[in-house]
Amino acid sequence: MKNNEIVKIIGLALAIGFLSAAATQAPPKAPSDIVAEAPGTAWTDIPADDLVVVKLANNTSFAFQLAPEFAPVHIANIKKLVRAGWFNNSAIVRVQDNYVVQWGNGDDAVLPDGIIANPPAEYEWPLVRTGFRALPFRDAYTRQAGHKNTWPMATDGRAAWLVHCYGMIGVGRNLAPDTGHGGELYTVISHAPRHLDRNITLVGRMIYGMENLTALPRGTEALGFYKEEAQKIQFENVHIAADLPQGERPNYQVMNTNSPSFGQWVNARANRGGPFFIRPAGAVDICNAQAPIRVRP
Repeated sequence: MKNNEIVKIIGLALAIGFLSAAATQAPPKAPSDIVAEAPGTAWTDIPADDLVVVKLANNTSFAFQLAPEFAPVHIANIKKLVRAGWFNNSAIVRVQDNYVVQWGNGDDAVLPDGIIANPPAEYEWPLVRTGFRALPFRDAYTRQAGHKNTWPMATDGRAAWLVHCYGMIGVGRNLAPDTGHGGELYTVISHAPRHLDRNITLVGRMIYGMENLTALPRGTEALGFYKEEAQKIQFENVHIAADLPQGERPNYQVMNTNSPSFGQWVNARANRGGPFFIRPAGAVDICNAQAPIRVRP
């Protein structure tokens, strides 16, 4: 057998081997597959004492998780207001398209005892890298973005702060130095308004019922406020989940952002495959990488 024939045979064998390997290689997992297959150790229970459950008079509801690690004074206020029944007289007063849904009890409402009327500005804090997992992608607003204890965070290397992603909960305030006492809150229903970062206190994130807020009619007054009292959506009752009977408590989990599953999920979000995607982005924005949330199995 001639040498060139041997080379052709070897080349053909290698080609067949490569094709066989490609045929048997599993396709990359979609982000949804990674979430569905994540082990129980990849998930963290949302504490019932940090979950606020809201029932609206229009027979819908929503719930949001508080982040006491990052805004302890404002959140202590919010919990006191909830437990005092103060929010039961609140209403959704503003729905601004591509921006926020806002609720409150009016500027004239008398605050319960023990509420700090003007808490410190809990907009940022010194960076502590313990538990912080940086994204390996550039951030448009600052030096670095990532996650700490499941929360989306940004840093300039010295200070750190929560970021205004879709579904985050912030505290309404007047002009500085006012910081808001926590009785007027909003959630982001738009592309991330990151220009608000470090200007308003962020205290939590939506857990369920976001569709009940985003579907509301938009306000027609300046900044999306409702003009007529009848347009406002009244609150029926508001509770801390820990104060509800055991059988009535919503039970949710958030993916541990330091888990291997979360790293795989972020990579899959940044490098989408499958038959639809032609060219993966190779990166993902912090607000497109918020930790997955699920009902506790």
